[in-house]
Amino acid sequence: MNKSEDTDELQAEYDFSRMSGSVRGKYAAAYHRGTNLVRLDPDVAEVFTTDKSVNEALRAVLRAAAEISASERRVP
Repeated sequence: MNKSEDTDELQAEYDFSRMSGSVRGKYAAAYHRGTNLVRLDPDVAEVFTTDKSVNEALRAVLRAAAEISASERRVP
């Protein structure tokens, strides 16, 4: 075993405010622009296990809502 493997260079805590080049939340704005994450309740997540299944169900709801809205406009 050589000396570099024998020593632990990690500190118990790091003060990132003293480190050069570190910026808190550097990518936060870009992350929020590019994502739209939604947390599903456990009972819903059991049924809709993929993003595709959630999107298909929501599109069906949107189509139904549009049809209802269009039919309400036709009623005298």
